Amino acid sequence: MEQKFTDLELIQQVLNGETGQYALLVKQHQRFVFTLALRFAKNREDAEEIAQDCFVKAYRALGTFKQTAKFSTWLYTITYTTAMTFLRKKRLETSSINEDDTLIQLENHISGFNANGYEKQNSHAFLNQAITLLAPDDATIITMFYQGEQSLEEIGEALHIEPNTVKVKLHRARQRLKEKLQYLLKDEVKELL
Repeated sequence: MEQKFTDLELIQQVLNGETGQYALLVKQHQRFVFTLALRFAKNREDAEEIAQDCFVKAYRALGTFKQTAKFSTWLYTITYTTAMTFLRKKRLETSSINEDDTLIQLENHISGFNANGYEKQNSHAFLNQAITLLAPDDATIITMFYQGEQSLEEIGEALHIEPNTVKVKLHRARQRLKEKLQYLLKDEVKELL
């Protein structure tokens, strides 16, 4: 039976030379870091690259981690800055995709489903689909607040903004998410909200 260590215990073990324990830290946070990276990158390959870079950077900087905040907040700050840097570099290499084109492609894909297709899809899948249509900043705040269960203060610390600003951005992101869900589900959105 595997012993469950807290983040702080694992960090201390890694700093004391037990570098193999870092794999447990990665295991505990990899799903959420990947989800957050995917909100920015919009594709699996880039999200995997961002997540891997985040864990490498976190490992190298582990000695600078101050225990004034949760490790997850510190790690998500690294994820955010790594994703922003990655996207800036990528924008220089490629042209951006027009959001309207993405919505048209999605609408065509959805219209190809049979009438029972909506019943087979669960609300969680539609919610995730709608989140992918949001701007990266909106998707990040929604993901950190609801899936990462981060407080407004923790999100503010990770994104380097005031908690009240996070609250306003979260409110606006919810409104945009609602619009995306309405677009995807038309009348069905009333049942989800």
